[in-house]
Amino acid sequence: MCGASFVQLKLALVVSWLNQYGGAERVLEAAHALFPDAPVYTSMYDPTAMPRAYRTWDIRVSFMNRLPWVYRQHQKFLPLYRYAFESFDLRGYDVILSITSAFAHGVKKPQGARHLCYCLTPARFLWQYDEYVQNEALGGAARALLPVFVSSLREWDRRAAAGVDEFIAISREIQTRIRACYGRDSQLIYPPVDVTAFHLAAPEQVGDYFLIISRLIPYKRIDLAIEAFNRLDLPLVIAGDGRDRARLEALAKPNVKFLGRVSDAERLDLMARCKALVFPGQEDFGLAPLEANAAGRPVIAFGGGGALDTIEPGKNGVLFHAPTADALVECLRAFDARAFDAAQMRAHAEKFDTRVFQAALYAQLLNAKTTLA
Repeated sequence: MCGASFVQLKLALVVSWLNQYGGAERVLEAAHALFPDAPVYTSMYDPTAMPRAYRTWDIRVSFMNRLPWVYRQHQKFLPLYRYAFESFDLRGYDVILSITSAFAHGVKKPQGARHLCYCLTPARFLWQYDEYVQNEALGGAARALLPVFVSSLREWDRRAAAGVDEFIAISREIQTRIRACYGRDSQLIYPPVDVTAFHLAAPEQVGDYFLIISRLIPYKRIDLAIEAFNRLDLPLVIAGDGRDRARLEALAKPNVKFLGRVSDAERLDLMARCKALVFPGQEDFGLAPLEANAAGRPVIAFGGGGALDTIEPGKNGVLFHAPTADALVECLRAFDARAFDAAQMRAHAEKFDTRVFQAALYAQLLNAKTTLA
């Protein structure tokens, strides 16, 4: 992928934090694979929470990495992040690529460089404050203090965005938010899906269970799914862990089974053999539906956010359009997994494959280099 045109390009990657693993880190991995020698700048890095391969990377951390408890309680250090990213000296780089949902786009761009921001979302705690507070398990002190910082941080965030040369959005939903929050247009490059990692199960190997694979946190709306499956007494398997697990387990009847964190091999097998993947929350994009499609399985998703970019009703899944258990129950009653073709769904997922993402990102970075020249 990296041709002769990029031999002289000096690229720095910047990410918000590296203390938990999810979709943002998969984007980083795909970008880093294009430029394996590029350093990664971040506020903090917890090696124990990340894949072992990261230990071979050139990862450069801010002063925040030395703070006590920062890996596990990073939200308490909210006022410091802007200073962490402003402290990085990025002189000598031609192009800066920030991959961020907060703060990382605030690095100081050296003279003559170009800054491209792959925006996962404008920071929710700044621009969707009421929703953020409602969904997050914030203590009384945090709820009292956060509004003190939000106004000034929002102004800083807007100024930081003005220093970005080009925004790249992960979905049409995020394009809309970037325009609303920053007054900026953006290119659209969908996040990468490693389609080759998934396999199709033989029809006789497909089970009767529905599947959720997710972090167990409030905004994922897994409670909504549990209520719907409780009513219908259908088998639901939930893989993943998070701070909302105890509450969700208390809601569930015996037809709902919690597996906790699963290995990669277990995740691939669960995807291939499920009747369908259930995706009940509104996501900025959402990799799990496309991963299910890569395994030849359909998706039942809430019709909002990134699902509108990836789910084609009747082709690779179905949508329910109200964020309620009633709407999901109605959808489940009408759902027929036999109506979907596994090969067609995998072909759909391949349009979002890692190679597609890398080619599109490479083209944007090549354009940035050409602009510099």
